[in-house]
Amino acid sequence: MAEPSVSGTSIPRLDGPAKVMGRAKYALDLDIPGAAHGVAVRADRAHARIIGVDASKAEALPGVIAVVTAASVAPIDVRFGHISRDHPALAVDKVRYAGEPVALVVAETRRAAEKAARLVRVTYEDLPAVIDAEDALADGAPLLHEVHPGRTGDEGFHNTGADALEGNLCAANLIEWGDLEAELAAADVVVEGEYRYPMLYGYAMEPYNATALFEEGTLTVYTTAQHPYMVRDDLARMFALPLARVRVVVPYVGGGYGTKSYTKVEPLAALGAYATGRPVRVALSVEEAIFTTRSDGAVIRARSAFKSDGTLLARDFDIVMNSGAYSDNSPLVCAKLAARAFGPYRLNALRVRCRSAFTNTTPASSLRGFGAPQGNLAGELQMDEAADRLGIDARELRLLNVVRPGEEILPGKRGIDADLAADLELLTESLGWGEREGVGFGLAASDAGAHPTSTALVRIHGDGSASCAIGATELGQGSRTVLSQILADGLGLPFEKVSIVQSDTGVVAYERTTGASRTTTLVGRSLLAACDDARRRIRELAAEYAADVQDAPGGVVADGEHLSYGAVIRKWFGSGGEVVGVGAIRRHGEFEKLPPFWEIGASGVAVSVDEETGRVVVEQLTTVGDVGFAINPLLVHGQDLGAATMTLGAALSEELVYDGTTLSNPNVVEYRVPRVSDMPAKIDQILAERRDGIGPFGAKGGGEGAGNTIGAAVAAAVGRLLGRYPRELPLTPERVWRLAQEAAPDRETEAVRG
Repeated sequence: MAEPSVSGTSIPRLDGPAKVMGRAKYALDLDIPGAAHGVAVRADRAHARIIGVDASKAEALPGVIAVVTAASVAPIDVRFGHISRDHPALAVDKVRYAGEPVALVVAETRRAAEKAARLVRVTYEDLPAVIDAEDALADGAPLLHEVHPGRTGDEGFHNTGADALEGNLCAANLIEWGDLEAELAAADVVVEGEYRYPMLYGYAMEPYNATALFEEGTLTVYTTAQHPYMVRDDLARMFALPLARVRVVVPYVGGGYGTKSYTKVEPLAALGAYATGRPVRVALSVEEAIFTTRSDGAVIRARSAFKSDGTLLARDFDIVMNSGAYSDNSPLVCAKLAARAFGPYRLNALRVRCRSAFTNTTPASSLRGFGAPQGNLAGELQMDEAADRLGIDARELRLLNVVRPGEEILPGKRGIDADLAADLELLTESLGWGEREGVGFGLAASDAGAHPTSTALVRIHGDGSASCAIGATELGQGSRTVLSQILADGLGLPFEKVSIVQSDTGVVAYERTTGASRTTTLVGRSLLAACDDARRRIRELAAEYAADVQDAPGGVVADGEHLSYGAVIRKWFGSGGEVVGVGAIRRHGEFEKLPPFWEIGASGVAVSVDEETGRVVVEQLTTVGDVGFAINPLLVHGQDLGAATMTLGAALSEELVYDGTTLSNPNVVEYRVPRVSDMPAKIDQILAERRDGIGPFGAKGGGEGAGNTIGAAVAAAVGRLLGRYPRELPLTPERVWRLAQEAAPDRETEAVRG
């Protein structure tokens, strides 16, 4: 692969880990002078009206500064939410899930706050609760929100069906085209089934934490947020402050995976600071973090219609999501699930109906690949089931129906910018398809990149070095390294002479989000535009004393003489100085059509099953990273392996389980995430680099796609071994054992026939 070159020089492509200068600084490391500690008093029931809060004993304890409730900070509106402002930082009038914060105890030490929190007494009037999503949508179900939450008008969310929301319906999306019933009638084979995807916890190693302070009329919050500018918007609305008076600073974040998207604990810390006049830190335990956010569980009923030659005619999906007590990002997950469920295949007709339900459970939000893993389970398993019934190889069935480069998956959207057929060939060759048992694989294409809004500021300093100020957050994915590579190439400078300043709304340029695998692609493009602007400014300075000025690596050639950036700047200013370049992209021109790019999923596994115990062992994992161009290959591999490993957890062990109205496993002992001992013995990570992306050097996003097909791939592999496909994740030993028992008579019958 040729090295990238935009600036006229060639910056070697790094193939190494993220380079972070010095020790990574986390929000928990910050030592804010005079900071008090806030601990939430949390509801011990799922649905109840609040009659009263008695904090007298807590307030009498030494070291306690205040006990804050929604009533005590009136007239501040404690509700927040980027799509719907329906989520109170502290419960107002009633609680809607067990674990919801009712009061915040602020004390000199965390221990004092925890002790005092146990002394706060809340009097409730219990209300009927609803835990299951389908029960919540039934007539007569207990209402969580008597007045249905409105929308904020968020620029990246389309209000499909929002005007018709009633009862416990949080969101609804419908995608359809063609004559579905006619295509179903014309089919030779129709595969039908119900599939269940679990509620999951993201388990970032650093739990949610934030420290807030009011100083000279400005609210400053240090936090673990993925999207600092969106948190700023929420806080500004809550406290009726201009955006210029809210500063959100995000140090290095210890993993996000989507679960740190949008506002989480920042309002709690800010309300504590507002009520006490002190800086207040709120740092959650793992259990408290589990009660803060999770992913949407889903029940998917699907039908897929095929001709006898394998042609896929139509698909029909009816999906119900369990989205918890408040909207958070579930309306967008609902929209994405609808757009991703049916897969990257040609269809004459389609109907996808997706509904998101409010329930008395922990609020759901984003998690890696949001919407795609849920829908892919049903969509890809039906491809495998159809292949068996039609007597067609499962790979060949997909190759027959998969869209080709440039074809539309969604009418009116950007055509596919990938060669999925070639990716599938790479994947199945690695897995030994046709040569071994227990193999499962799948394809996916996600409308990634979110809303294409990004800005960057590039500063060329008097010594010829350069820095860039951007709003994207470093989550451990290595964006600081990759953006430094892009900055170095854009200005023709050595890597060692550039730096990146990130995620401080008081300093850096506006960035809508850090998510949807968009940083390398979209922030990279705004960064290159800022480099071009900075170079234009350098040429303008040099043109004041030279007749002929041309770009050159690290500077210009002025009247035949090479001058470094620093030399041009010092000559123009007469001493030190700097040049600033601004770059921006928006939904215009080449970014007009959405999505900005498609994120490809092409992953698979080879497994073995112990039928006596039901234990599944993943022996091989293969990922195909179709990223256009891997600016840093090792980082791409890290992201793909991380995504696939996370979804292996969902496939085999992870599931939040409610016993009645109580979450029975809010800890990482009973909620079992993958361990090192669970990793496959063989891992094969393939890069597909065709420079077909809209990003720098033809790059596209990565970091979610590799995991989107893993759940279905594991289920398919297990199903091929047992002779019956599972339709519910995770595939715990008990579920697999039961499936083996159910499948045994079928296999005995087949053996007799054979």
